[in-house]
Amino acid sequence: MLIEIAVLLGFGCLSGVTTVLFGFGGGFVTVPVVYAFALADPENASSAMHVAVATSTAVMVVNAGSATAAQLRTGRLRRDYLWPLIAFIGLGAVLGSFAATMADEGVLRWLFVAYLALTIADSVARKGFVSRRDDGRPRALGGFTISAGGIGIGAVASFLGVGGSVLTVPLMRRKGLPMADAAALANPLSLPVAVIGTAVYAFAATGPAPGAAHLGYIDLVAAGALLCGSLPAIAVIRRVVGRIPDRAHAIAYLALLATALIAVVVR
Repeated sequence: MLIEIAVLLGFGCLSGVTTVLFGFGGGFVTVPVVYAFALADPENASSAMHVAVATSTAVMVVNAGSATAAQLRTGRLRRDYLWPLIAFIGLGAVLGSFAATMADEGVLRWLFVAYLALTIADSVARKGFVSRRDDGRPRALGGFTISAGGIGIGAVASFLGVGGSVLTVPLMRRKGLPMADAAALANPLSLPVAVIGTAVYAFAATGPAPGAAHLGYIDLVAAGALLCGSLPAIAVIRRVVGRIPDRAHAIAYLALLATALIAVVVR
């Protein structure tokens, strides 16, 4: 148990770093590690991916909220990119969360893998992510992107417990925003996904064996250990955002997605 807590603290610290630098909220770091521990627990093995996704969303509420509060003072949270996109993301999150509670465990795992692989391939192949477009001028979001795109982002993100940064960061990059601004916007845009997903998973009709350590599918011990590592990291890393070269920042984002993909496939 002590070893498990120590590992979760370490990964919690990493999730705090990725929350500030990439807007992940912790999802791509916490899902693989919680999945591995849940799979090793006989009481949770049959619903390991559900436990991982649910715990990730609970951690994301705190991480994304803390990072959003820190970013407010930097001026990177542009209102025209937040509203009304955030409302449509919230609507999609309701649909995705309920669908995830009914999904087959194997389906949920392989959709997570496919989602990561497609995102990496698209970001590498399509212009505008690794390097900003030549003019460097941000462009406004279109009506279809805000409505249909927002619902899609919310549904996919809540279904897989990954917040939404994997869709919102590439979207903002293709609109010409610097990587630091795109990652900053990903945190508030992840909040409706995290809050709605956590509420649904906490009161899901089915879940792991009842006990003090769980609230629905959410593993409270794992969530607590992850947050103990992530919150101090958020406080420290927020001071270096904007100092990283834009291209290096984008490449690091893709490298972390690839690492999460390998971790889940190997398990």
